[in-house]
Amino acid sequence: PQEGWLLLAADYSQVELRILGHITQEPGLLETFNADQDIHAATAARLFDVPLEQVDSDQRGLAKTINFATVYGSTAFGISSRTEMTPDEARRFLDQYFETYPAIRDYIEETTVLANEQGYVETLLGRKRFFRELQNEKLPFNQRQALERQAINAPIQGTAADIMKIAMINLPRKLADGGYASRILLQVHDELVLEAPDEELHAVAQLVRDVMEGAYTLVVPLRVDVETGPNWYDLTDAA
Repeated sequence: PQEGWLLLAADYSQVELRILGHITQEPGLLETFNADQDIHAATAARLFDVPLEQVDSDQRGLAKTINFATVYGSTAFGISSRTEMTPDEARRFLDQYFETYPAIRDYIEETTVLANEQGYVETLLGRKRFFRELQNEKLPFNQRQALERQAINAPIQGTAADIMKIAMINLPRKLADGGYASRILLQVHDELVLEAPDEELHAVAQLVRDVMEGAYTLVVPLRVDVETGPNWYDLTDAA
């Protein structure tokens, strides 16, 4: 940042999984996010049938892998390639995941059918991504699978992008209304990076959190983690 200023980085916490919970209305996801619990630990507790406080790092790591794999429409083979599981073990694990979160399985199946039938999917805000190639009956199987995985992900990741754009439109207005000198420098996926004079840091950190969390209303709360520091590498949690 410029002389005498600091960087402030604000990152949406697990926004795609929160959107997945909203879209699917999966009770397990809604319960976890509304209780402000760690979604990966909570998923591990359900998959491995252990109390939440007894989930170990390996179990949480596997649950995190499959949570995000689901968002990207991954197959058992895809999961096995990112873990030490065989494809058969990954298939059983994926089946168990869908038994735990059946509404997610329904979303994947329904979205795949919809993308093939109408040739597009939509974000929650109505932005369309087209997959007209899926309506070609001669499309090779591997290409169809790849496009279907993109179609599963597009409403989720696309909605996350829409929400970020709303926050990026609203935040400069709020900064100007408050008479702040702080400004946005970068947007990186689910994160906004600002620079702020030291005397504004505390107030702007709260403003950024409020604006980003209020950008769009889901059935579960949006959460934003804010860090500050002298550069992008040496950031620490904001008070």
